[in-house]
Amino acid sequence: MKTRREVLAGLVGASAACRSMGRDILDRPAPAADERLHYGAGEFQFGDLRLPQGPGPHPAAIVIHGGFWRAKYNLDHIGHLCAALTRAGVATWSVEYRRVGHPGGGWPGTLLDAAMGADFVRELASKYRLDLAKVISVGHSAGGHLALWLAARKKIPPGDPLASANPIALHAAVSLAGVVDLRRSWELRLGDGAVAEFLGGPPDKLAGRYHAASAMELVPLGIKVRLLHGTEDSVVPIEISNNYQKAASRAGDDALMWVLGGADHFAVIDPRSEHWAKVETTVRELVS
Repeated sequence: MKTRREVLAGLVGASAACRSMGRDILDRPAPAADERLHYGAGEFQFGDLRLPQGPGPHPAAIVIHGGFWRAKYNLDHIGHLCAALTRAGVATWSVEYRRVGHPGGGWPGTLLDAAMGADFVRELASKYRLDLAKVISVGHSAGGHLALWLAARKKIPPGDPLASANPIALHAAVSLAGVVDLRRSWELRLGDGAVAEFLGGPPDKLAGRYHAASAMELVPLGIKVRLLHGTEDSVVPIEISNNYQKAASRAGDDALMWVLGGADHFAVIDPRSEHWAKVETTVRELVS
């Protein structure tokens, strides 16, 4: 039988190991995708497709990576999440897009790329046996904003630069530590002013952009929305998800939030994390 000191040492060691994961998910090589396919002609208009075993038709998750919409961060790190969801039976289409720092990145290019990449699932569906009745969006951090925005864009009126004539119908949307309230995120200067960089300025000068680009201002979305956020997130404070959930619920959406005690910003995308089971269960329930 272990002594009390040995037990405590083990707990401390386990806690340190969990803390050491953190941002290292950004640098660890992810399992390779089955295919990398272009949804447009641009350099960054492509995505990584991963398919479960079996003949299908497969439920599918459109996955959007984070990084405060900046060129510094690409889709490689989200491959760990994609591979884990694919092992769980969900096809994943991880969308790359132009970001701030790329020609055409920011507003509106980033949003238009995310929309085009999502709509490309229709073309993938027949060849790769995807079930268009069971397509959801899943995004982390700034990708959480884009995941919810993809569900909201059907409400953008014609004539707006972000309007889409026939956006893909999503069954549900999942935000993982998402930047889902752009105005509040601007007020907090998250990412050292990332929202202003992304949209080109403050909300008092660009109210139209903030309205059309933020799902928070377009609720209700009319689909199931799930938000997962850690209590120890020092990158995107949990109040951002909490505020969204309350506003969406008041507007009539089926919007639920899972508070992950002790989780940091990256635990929600790391299959090694103790919190990963909740992420996977949430996705599987939405596509079942």
